[in-house]
Amino acid sequence: MKVSVIVMTYNHEGFIEKALDSVLMQKTAFDYEILVSEDCSTDGTREIVLGYQQRYPERFRLLLSEKNIRSNAVVTRCVNAARGEYVALLDGDDYWTASDKLQKQADFLDRHPECSLCFHNAQVIYENDSRPPRNWTPDDQPEFSDLEDIWMGNFIATCSTMFRRAPLGEVPDWYDNFFPITDWPLHILNAERGKIGYIGEVMGAYRYHTGGLFSPYSEIEKQYKILEFLRKMNQCLHYKYDDLARTSISKYFFEWAEEYENRGDYPRARECFRVFLSGKPVNKYVPWRRALKLDLKIHLLGLFKNNKTNQPETV
Repeated sequence: MKVSVIVMTYNHEGFIEKALDSVLMQKTAFDYEILVSEDCSTDGTREIVLGYQQRYPERFRLLLSEKNIRSNAVVTRCVNAARGEYVALLDGDDYWTASDKLQKQADFLDRHPECSLCFHNAQVIYENDSRPPRNWTPDDQPEFSDLEDIWMGNFIATCSTMFRRAPLGEVPDWYDNFFPITDWPLHILNAERGKIGYIGEVMGAYRYHTGGLFSPYSEIEKQYKILEFLRKMNQCLHYKYDDLARTSISKYFFEWAEEYENRGDYPRARECFRVFLSGKPVNKYVPWRRALKLDLKIHLLGLFKNNKTNQPETV
């Protein structure tokens, strides 16, 4: 088996058929299996995936939850059960747009044994066309990235991921506790074992909608989730990459502090700057002159601004 496709789904009744059809449309010179991990949906998602298994019994394997577990165990059980040399990820509310996606990624990994995973560009589709579509990956994305790069931020759309199964081994037990962040810890684990390759083609679509796992959170809640993730990931890896984890915290929250200063939201800017200082503020991503300039703006100039923003300032 060359490739195992893992589809994670919960309450995706309106999306799952398009996701599964986009897997079935793949044209490959090799065999591939489809593992669907369904987390006890309350809509018609389970009935739909059962129907696909009945129609394509030789292609589909279903891993079904007896109750909704809301845990990354939904991913773990599929990865551990995968028989393919390579594993491709797809959330049940996303889909692939190119019929040769699996073939191109498998060929890439065949050509680049130094890479433990690869990804491609994807289009972000917003619910009800509330915003125009955009590409997930910027134009300046390099062909190869490394462990430090993925610590600094998750630049990989889940639907674009393919990684080598054998080097990863058994997924660690602690991975199950990172819900709703499912892919970033896997990317870090894979990047410990090799480089990250990039194919600069749009071959998938990421749906941004209120029913997603991460998108319903508010902007500030997402920031705290990222902070919690970076701290917990650092702990789970026994502080082996402590400098990278703390640098990532500082880089992420400094960028948010600048954003809030631009908006004129000085209380939030000061709070993000405080978290920036709690990481590793002396780093190559944030020049000290830039940090000092922002500090003066938000702590001195901000005192003279009439800002009524009232957001929680504790992390």
